[in-house]
Amino acid sequence: PVKVAHYEAVIRDRPILDEMRAEFDLVILDEAQRIKNRASQTSKAVCSIPRKRSWALTGTPVENRSEDLVGIFDFVAPGQVHDGMSPRVLGTAAKGHCLRRTKDKVLKDMPPRLDTDRYIELSNEQRETYRRAEEEGVLRLSEMGQEATIQHVFELVLRLKQICNFDTATRASAKTDCLVAELEEVQSSGRKAIVFSQWVDTLSRLRERLKSFGPLEYHGGMSTAARDEAIQSFRNKSQHSVLLLSYGAGAVGLNLQFSQYVFLFDRWWNPAIEDQAINRAHRIGAVGAVTVTKFLSVGTIEERIDEVLARKRNLSDVILSQAEPEPAVSMSAEDIFSLFGLKVPGQGNRRAA
Repeated sequence: PVKVAHYEAVIRDRPILDEMRAEFDLVILDEAQRIKNRASQTSKAVCSIPRKRSWALTGTPVENRSEDLVGIFDFVAPGQVHDGMSPRVLGTAAKGHCLRRTKDKVLKDMPPRLDTDRYIELSNEQRETYRRAEEEGVLRLSEMGQEATIQHVFELVLRLKQICNFDTATRASAKTDCLVAELEEVQSSGRKAIVFSQWVDTLSRLRERLKSFGPLEYHGGMSTAARDEAIQSFRNKSQHSVLLLSYGAGAVGLNLQFSQYVFLFDRWWNPAIEDQAINRAHRIGAVGAVTVTKFLSVGTIEERIDEVLARKRNLSDVILSQAEPEPAVSMSAEDIFSLFGLKVPGQGNRRAA
């Protein structure tokens, strides 16, 4: 017999699986990146299923670190790969167990994806608020010396990213002004757009500013019924030209191939998650080219993060295609502190030259 279950059910029913005497001929995992963390309940439950063969399907086998692939291999071929392998060695060891197919190789009829980085100058109000916040934040980190942690740096990064979206004092938003201009063209052509942000608060503010486009929201703070209704309304009602989604709720599991425009209002920490978000629209069944626009505020933390993301994006290709690795493909403590020209505590917490 064939059995289908979601990961949460496997975790819940693990005692039943542990008692099973018969093993499955084949266990197939979809979205296998769910088991990348070997210490998670999901990984432990899945790996405990009695089976003869194991298949893992995923579009993002490596999201952050090479260890992500090691976690998946604990299910597919335990012991075949292990922590500490360099990207090239890991790729060689995994090669005999991987069948990789990229869109351009197997989906000949896929419409083109047109990517644009839109560099935006902050409004005067935003620029002044940003300048003060960064100067005060960096001064505080410097004064903390050895007590400064990655968490302290992240708090400053998040504060600055939020200012790039909306000035906390005046609510001025150069990004929103640009988005409105873009959506006017989308609406006039009778097409639809999806907009991603990592903050629900940003989505709520956008909904107020984008009323003329009939915006709908989709995020984890909504009930399942409300989210489903939003998708159906967006799909079927012409007055709704834009859907506002959070990365957490909208990056996976949705088919929005009737949308021809994708806007990343702010950037996620992980390029693989961004790709998953974009693929809600750029997928089988898409009609015409899909235009992807990433907003970046000039002269801000967003440009610095984009440089790190560009390096991280190479990690999966390094491992799976045997390409030459590029340096610093993972966001290390040094990367995080260097966003503000600081050194990691213990290495001399001074401004870098």
